[in-house]
Amino acid sequence: MKRKGDLPQKICASCGKPFSWRKKWARDWDNVRYCSERCRKSKSVSLSSGAQP
Repeated sequence: MKRKGDLPQKICASCGKPFSWRKKWARDWDNVRYCSERCRKSKSVSLSSGAQP
């Protein structure tokens, strides 16, 4: 069994906080960019709202 400290980590593209590997991301870990659904949604909203004049 692995300890939490031994799991791979990434930095969230939205909030900048580190997050650890989760079993539900096992097949898609290379493509995971956000720590949560909330960060994923807030990043896409800020990009679309910033593009409007």
